[in-house]
Amino acid sequence: MSTQNLTKDTIVDFLGSIFERRGGEEYLGEPVNMGQHMLQGATIAQQNNQPEEIIIGALLHDIGHFTSEFGTFSMEDTEDRHHEDAGAEVLEQFFPRIVTDCARYHVAAKRYLCATKPEYFNRLSEASVHSLNLQGGPMNAEEVAAFEKIPNVEQIIAVRYLDDAGKRPDMETPDFWHFAPMAQRLVDRHAENLSQP
Repeated sequence: MSTQNLTKDTIVDFLGSIFERRGGEEYLGEPVNMGQHMLQGATIAQQNNQPEEIIIGALLHDIGHFTSEFGTFSMEDTEDRHHEDAGAEVLEQFFPRIVTDCARYHVAAKRYLCATKPEYFNRLSEASVHSLNLQGGPMNAEEVAAFEKIPNVEQIIAVRYLDDAGKRPDMETPDFWHFAPMAQRLVDRHAENLSQP
């Protein structure tokens, strides 16, 4: 999916069109589709008065499932598709680092929490356990130490928990466009910061 011609004025509409066109796709064998999953995470964050960066980080953390040249994950996969890198690659051009990091490291956060909180692993869905095995399993001590040094690590972990929470078959959410003005504010603020001398 080409993102070369996107600008700060078109990125949010582009992301919205992805939600509209592809949000109904199956989400890794979970009881919700891809769009519902991401909208649920963002809605839960907003209900809990989280900062805009966390709300939009949750909304867009899995966008790489749609932008990855490797396609979307399935329960039959035997190799990882690195959707977190594909998503971060699109977002980093337009969004503050916190939002990009939430996409880039939400898989690492799962591996980290599985290594440091044994009860966390027990709460994972079957699909999450399958993808965890493809993604390298729980971190070793060296990986844990490196992960803890990443900037925005607390926010990344917060979005990971929202990722896990966004799998409720009966949850009502607003659509993408409810969050679009918030996303645009972050894009505009990021562009402004980049233009500062």
